[in-house]
Amino acid sequence: MALDRESAWSLLCEWTKTDSLRKHARAVEVVMRAAAHRYGNGEEDVEAWGIAGMLHDADYEQWPEEHPNRIVAHLREIGEEPIAHAISAHYTKWNVPYESKLDKALLACDELTGFIGACCLVRPEGVATLKPKSVKKKLKDKGFAAKVERTEVTAGAELLEVDLGEHIQFIIDALKPHAEELGLTGSSV
Repeated sequence: MALDRESAWSLLCEWTKTDSLRKHARAVEVVMRAAAHRYGNGEEDVEAWGIAGMLHDADYEQWPEEHPNRIVAHLREIGEEPIAHAISAHYTKWNVPYESKLDKALLACDELTGFIGACCLVRPEGVATLKPKSVKKKLKDKGFAAKVERTEVTAGAELLEVDLGEHIQFIIDALKPHAEELGLTGSSV
């Protein structure tokens, strides 16, 4: 890989100034690192999958009308085609085919990680006591975290051929050890 985690984080911080979007990037990185073990080839995929999760929205804040063109172009320039393709595929408006496990996992983890984060913010104990049943109930409430694309949540689980409840639990479990860093400790803190 031409891109290491430290360089990816520097790029993210250069292009993304808000704490909330950086935390989302970090949360998706955490989940994608875990997903490499569950859905990918384990340790050999961890860095690439983590970087894909971290950088998937790197250009969104500065260039929302061009997202994800800038980050995809940058990744292709430095020879990171698999990550560039996954980020292209995660932007469903482009209709890029899902060719790899990485492509499918990024779609399956991105929106759902953000949604689970929103669920944590309205719970006194945050992610510590969150259950898939609660997340599914909130998914049905179109007014809650209204910008989350529910179709992408279900499509991602279908692409990975995994039960949505199991996938939600997987993401919750991946986020729990990082709850404080990611601001997922709940509304009572």
